[in-house]
Amino acid sequence: MPRRTPEGSWPDFARELGHSLERHRHARGLSQEAVAYAAGLSRYTYQKFERGESMPGTPANPSLRNIMALAQVLEVTLDELLPHNWPDLRA
Repeated sequence: MPRRTPEGSWPDFARELGHSLERHRHARGLSQEAVAYAAGLSRYTYQKFERGESMPGTPANPSLRNIMALAQVLEVTLDELLPHNWPDLRA
């Protein structure tokens, strides 16, 4: 199977992930608070993930544990949740 070619930047990826979280949350009819609580996060932290920022101008960087918990709460696979255009993170 051919490898996907990395493209885009981390801020773009974080923003797209936020849009994906919001889409899946709306599709399930859940509030931000309900998703956050079920995933073991604060509502504030979850809101930052949906915005794609940890602070203004700084992209979010959720842990793998958080991403997995959110996928489970939203009842989607990681492949469904994560954006398909991922950045090249090699140094």
